[in-house]
Amino acid sequence: MAGGYTPRMKLNRTVYRDKVLGCWLGKNVGGTIGAPFEWRRQVNDVTFYTQPDMNGQPMPNDDLDIQLLWLCAMEEKGIDVNAHRLAEYWLTYVTPHWSEYGTAKTNMRQGLPPPLSGTFQNPHKHSCGAYIRSEIWACIAPGNPAVAARYAYEDAILDHGNGEGTYAEIFMATLESAAFVMKDLKDCVEVGLSFIPKDCGVAKAVATVFDCFAAKKSWLETRHEVLRLHRGSLWAVCVSAEDKARGFDTGTAGYDVPSNIALTLVGLLWGGDDFGAVQCICVNCGEDTDCTAATAGSVWGILHGAKAIPQKWIDPIGRGIRTVCLNLGELGYFGNQLPQTVDELTDRSIALAERMCLNGKTNVAFTEDAASAEAVSPEVLFAKDEGRSVWGGATGPRYDFDDLTVHLDYGDEPPLVRPGEPKKIGVTLTRTGKIQQNLTLQWHTPEGWMVSPSRKGYRLLAPEQNVARLDFTFTPCDVSESTFRLVLEITMDGRPCVFHVPVVFLNGTLYS
Repeated sequence: MAGGYTPRMKLNRTVYRDKVLGCWLGKNVGGTIGAPFEWRRQVNDVTFYTQPDMNGQPMPNDDLDIQLLWLCAMEEKGIDVNAHRLAEYWLTYVTPHWSEYGTAKTNMRQGLPPPLSGTFQNPHKHSCGAYIRSEIWACIAPGNPAVAARYAYEDAILDHGNGEGTYAEIFMATLESAAFVMKDLKDCVEVGLSFIPKDCGVAKAVATVFDCFAAKKSWLETRHEVLRLHRGSLWAVCVSAEDKARGFDTGTAGYDVPSNIALTLVGLLWGGDDFGAVQCICVNCGEDTDCTAATAGSVWGILHGAKAIPQKWIDPIGRGIRTVCLNLGELGYFGNQLPQTVDELTDRSIALAERMCLNGKTNVAFTEDAASAEAVSPEVLFAKDEGRSVWGGATGPRYDFDDLTVHLDYGDEPPLVRPGEPKKIGVTLTRTGKIQQNLTLQWHTPEGWMVSPSRKGYRLLAPEQNVARLDFTFTPCDVSESTFRLVLEITMDGRPCVFHVPVVFLNGTLYS
């Protein structure tokens, strides 16, 4: 895990539950108030819900949907879910074919595992689809941002691969995890920033917001500065005349998450302790308003708790959950496997957090003591390696076996092969067990493919060197299929285990 050792901390169960409930209530409120203004580049003038009659129900919320699915995945398969497990759930239960959601499904169906599924031919890998589903990881790993970061990475790479969208989810999940044990938003942001590259687009956009806040600029001036420096082009083009005059009618296609992360923080910083102000500022900044308001609502709910959310924001939408992008026919009886209310979602989230604690995944102990944990110093929760041990593997899939981890490095090139053209793959072997490993590696390839330096070889992983990097070059003689699957077979001398690592290439003859 990224980061150093975090001292064991105690969380009062009542306080913790109030924060988790605040997270999910805030998510529902923000998704509802922001939905009517989604993807409009304009300054809005919202002071409350604008829907005329909601009948005590929230708007359907795709920001929440996939988190419900991850909850079910952990309940069914255990808390050790990784990107490969989540990908199977994604293909079965996530219905949309739009933007990064659809691109990921297309790539997975062609055989590409994450993170390749989120990287290849994906102009939306820098967009907003991942950070909006970060809360579940913070709720099950409160006060353990390093753990939340690992889960967030496994989630985000499905449809964002090596893009800014992955950094955004890691940033938000770690910020939210820290918010369970910290009271100051700025400290939580510093924790989040420690887990992503300092030069990534998300970090730069966050820096712009804090520079403006320190300079005492208004939220509106800050909004303009964010769009001036970090804007993408809108997913659904709708730009006001005023923003066109400001030159905001252009931008990089799909590059949407840095600005929307920034506007989420604009709402939180300028809204402060006023929940309604946080919500309205997020929506009034425009852009991906349901996402910014919903995420800001979650962060505010964790920091302040459900009891602090004014009842006037809850009464119009009730406490139910409405889904929009899940295959309900496969999730129980018309979706009854999913939580039906924010209260049920809270209880089931807490049950997973307790399993995390019992299985040694987190260092939090839940207690009935009247006093909750003292807020910890942000430095204690910082990543010690800029989060590189989490996101540094986004160049290819990782496979975890008993006592051995295998990471494939496709480099910066797409996973395409052409007749007679060499293709390189890096293989990093990491010994995770206690004893040395005498490994035999053998490649199984399509007929006629050449493998360099050798199709079969040996490698010793000894206690003094438990990591080895091996580079292989494949040269196909024929590329007549759409997908090519190779297998790296690894055996250990004196052991009965056999590890099979899939390597996938696509036919590159039709790609420029």
